Amino acid sequence: MHELAFIFAGFAVGLVVGLTGVGGGSLMTPLLIFFFGLKPHLAIGTDLLFAAFTKMGGSIALARSRVIDWRIVGAMAAGSIPASLLTLYVLQLAGPANPVVQQAMTTTLGAALLLTAVATLYKVVAGKSASRHADAAALRAAAKPTHRALPVLLGAVIGALVTLTSVGAGAIGVLVLMLLYPALPLPRIVAADIAHAVPLTLVAGFGHAWIGSVDWSLLALLLAGSLPGIWLGSHLMLRTPERVIRSLLSLLLAYAGVRLISL
Repeated sequence: MHELAFIFAGFAVGLVVGLTGVGGGSLMTPLLIFFFGLKPHLAIGTDLLFAAFTKMGGSIALARSRVIDWRIVGAMAAGSIPASLLTLYVLQLAGPANPVVQQAMTTTLGAALLLTAVATLYKVVAGKSASRHADAAALRAAAKPTHRALPVLLGAVIGALVTLTSVGAGAIGVLVLMLLYPALPLPRIVAADIAHAVPLTLVAGFGHAWIGSVDWSLLALLLAGSLPGIWLGSHLMLRTPERVIRSLLSLLLAYAGVRLISL
């Protein structure tokens, strides 16, 4: 029975990731902690690899649709990957099961969820569905950041946050990209965010596996549901209204964030 619950949870989260760009960690990590009772370090480590393989499936679908701007992905990864490795080194020194580290993870996770809720709600207000289509010249111009160094610097912040909490590669990443590339159509922002999350969560996830913070059998069950979920969500993304879904998600994430901070 538990196996079916894990598979269904994976499918539901994968569908939402593909449909809205909200990160799997924003939904799956609190689900694993509150509903399934996992320790925070195991929930975070397992969810990082869950997100990596889930978003890998979504990235393949988006790459075939040619909506990923790989220059943006590379600029963000130039900051996020080194920051992830540094954060993993600090976690390994401190010990992920250390009660102080567990408390820090839980509090930071709660704060990240609240920030994700704000970012998700911001996209409801600021997202411009009218800019979904643009010609090649306009897209090239839109792919230039507001400042050349900012994608690397903000990528580093996201890299550290994702490694510590498994949250940040989704809604926060999309918000950062919206601010850095304000003229870029929303589907291309979501696509770049999903593609950037793949190498980041792979590095962070395998790093957590190295320090013993991954439940492999649970990961297999979650992936069995999430891969078809994100495949379906990615195909529906270009033709599905987002505002109602994002508004409900922002309330859910805010609730989870407050609960985690109060633990």
